[in-house]
Amino acid sequence: LDAGGWGPRVPGGKIGAGDRGDAVVALRDRLIAMGLLEPVSVAVMDDTMVAAVREFQRRHGLAVDGVVGLGTRDELNRSVEERLQAVLVAMERERWTNMDRGERHVLVNLTDYSATIIDEGRETFRTRSVIGATSDDRQTPEFSDVMEHMVINPSWYVPRSIVVNEYLPQLKRNRNAASKILITDRSGREVSRGAIDFSRYDANSFPYSMRQPPSNSNALGLVKFMFPNRYNIYLHDTPAKSLFGRETRAFSHGCVRLNDPFDFAYALLAVQEEDPVGFFQSRLATGREARVNLETPVPVHLIYRTAFTDAEGGLQFRRDVYGRDATIWAALEREGVAISRPAS
Repeated sequence: LDAGGWGPRVPGGKIGAGDRGDAVVALRDRLIAMGLLEPVSVAVMDDTMVAAVREFQRRHGLAVDGVVGLGTRDELNRSVEERLQAVLVAMERERWTNMDRGERHVLVNLTDYSATIIDEGRETFRTRSVIGATSDDRQTPEFSDVMEHMVINPSWYVPRSIVVNEYLPQLKRNRNAASKILITDRSGREVSRGAIDFSRYDANSFPYSMRQPPSNSNALGLVKFMFPNRYNIYLHDTPAKSLFGRETRAFSHGCVRLNDPFDFAYALLAVQEEDPVGFFQSRLATGREARVNLETPVPVHLIYRTAFTDAEGGLQFRRDVYGRDATIWAALEREGVAISRPAS
């Protein structure tokens, strides 16, 4: 543990196929110590070492390219002690949520940026996700609820916080800002922007709401999945597809965006519709908002695990994107939990 458990840290600088030198030797030795590479004496980044790096990246939710850049190096250089802390925190979290998740349920692991459907303990669907940004007011919470319905061609009823903190300042500068979003009164009726003196209002006094009608550019995309909860969090499509290509995907206001929302909808509908694709697409083609109830509501669990096992039983690690594990570990330490070090 004093040496990190896996030997010397890998020094700075990018390491790619064909590279040589002290950094490659340190990388080789660390991969061997981690059990990802058979003991070898080569000092070149050969195909075998590239494959080992790719496997490390896969186990840590990194971009799998076989190149040791800044992000991969940071994860390689984490100590055994840090990894054990993540495991202990994950075990503590499991103790808090020791419950039946349901024969069929949706599982969103925030740190893994993924959303899955689990049927009788087996993963039957997986897609990438985008979660809330890291600022305190945008982080996606952890909770469980029940998905009751989906909305195809949804309108976006802009949350009050976004209306007054983001759009109102824009409207004060230019009344035609965010032109695809309607201004509405308390009854939901559209109000002409020309009839409003935006300069008169602040965040507390602004009397209007905002709504974006169904469209390809709607902030919610073309479908949203609803499990009513006190956080007003749901899963939804998005027109911002490029974000799913990022390694770290914490960009939303708090809701969870899905990379493959249509396929997610088909999987949910498959248990109640003979032709789930045709059923969904026929409603989508109308361009009109349509609510579709799930005949059997599906439990949804939003969890935060930086250490977990995969389907093959292998141990996976993820970054502590919101710093929540660090807080829990500090609390455990205060209660006397410690990682014992072997006697020298």
